[in-house]
Amino acid sequence: MSRIARSLPSVAGLRARPTCRVASPLLARSLQTTSDSSSKIESNGDTVKVALHEDYFKSHLCDIPALEMHVSKTELVDMYRNMVLVRRMEMAADQLYKAKLIRGFCHLAIGQEAVSVGMHHAIKKDDKIITAYRCHPFAVLRGGTVKGVLAELLGRRDGMSHGKGGSMHIFTPTFFGGNGIVGAQVPLGAGIAFAQQYLGQDKDHATFAMYGDGASNQGQVFEAYNMAKLWNLPCVFVCENNLYGMGTSAARSSSNTKYYKRGDLIPGLQVNGMDVLAVKQAVSFAKEWTQAGKGPLLLEMVTYRYGGHSMSDPGTTYRTREEIQHMRSSNDPITGLKNNILEWDVAEESELKKIDKDARKEVEVAVEEAKKSPEPSQHQELWTDIYYKGTNPMYMRGREREEIHHFDKNDSNLYPDGPKQFGSA
Repeated sequence: MSRIARSLPSVAGLRARPTCRVASPLLARSLQTTSDSSSKIESNGDTVKVALHEDYFKSHLCDIPALEMHVSKTELVDMYRNMVLVRRMEMAADQLYKAKLIRGFCHLAIGQEAVSVGMHHAIKKDDKIITAYRCHPFAVLRGGTVKGVLAELLGRRDGMSHGKGGSMHIFTPTFFGGNGIVGAQVPLGAGIAFAQQYLGQDKDHATFAMYGDGASNQGQVFEAYNMAKLWNLPCVFVCENNLYGMGTSAARSSSNTKYYKRGDLIPGLQVNGMDVLAVKQAVSFAKEWTQAGKGPLLLEMVTYRYGGHSMSDPGTTYRTREEIQHMRSSNDPITGLKNNILEWDVAEESELKKIDKDARKEVEVAVEEAKKSPEPSQHQELWTDIYYKGTNPMYMRGREREEIHHFDKNDSNLYPDGPKQFGSA
């Protein structure tokens, strides 16, 4: 089967539309979305010179990134390690949910690993990311741990939000979530970029405000576009277009599915989100764009999720099982990177198998440790991260009038000044 035939499935034809004119295929080439169409030009020591496929990018009001890039062999292996680890973590979350140990919402990113890992390897430690509810890989890559994510999903005290946030509310100092309201994180991302500009950090750092194809139709997204462009903010808007929202295809919910062109005067790039190297190159381009003072940029990462929108969505009522299996077997982002690593003599297959084994073991250990973690204390954790330290009230009412929880005035963690701040010694 040719690599062209392994491209992402077209959703444009799922809804009949009147057409005025059909462009010549010679004039309108489609985005190449295979996971292993990059090729090695040469290698020099630890560095590999790579040629990206000429159709990995489409541009709007800007040039495309350079098709030649240099990447170290060490980084290629690290990318593989990161992708395998977050895949294993998401698979473990799937099993825990089906075992009814995870309650509530759970949105998995299996199949979309090239986006999170490619972005992580293109930006600096102090760059900021904010995304929606499909956030677990970013939480790990931006300073969290597998145990911290899984414990949070289980509602345990060792979770990254102490078991109180759950799947959609996980944070690190440079990762602002995990947000549960569709599209609401995008204007927050513009606000973080404004803070960077205000503090004079815009020459070194940027904010990546991420959202899905479904959220792209929210009015607040367009409002954020406008303010970011008006104030020339160092904000990169990243649309993870996995082709489907909850229960429907992108073409059934958006009249314009060229999301990279929807920023009005904001330039945009459509990117092959199944090849981690294409993602890295596009994000590096975007970072250089903001550092040059050119303002915001819009990236559309064309990718694919294997599972449903969430664990409550089987994901097979609006697409066929054959389509999903085709993508898994012929266009997997991890397999694509693995094929390149082996073909380019970056690492031996035995080394990659060891990485697979180590990732499996790390996740298994994290699962057991997360299960052993206690649930958050009702008295001590109920209002942690809600009140500024020292402003906590002395008691909190419960569900009934008679149910009142009193707190220890001598607890220095809650009240740094002790009883004195309440007017008593």
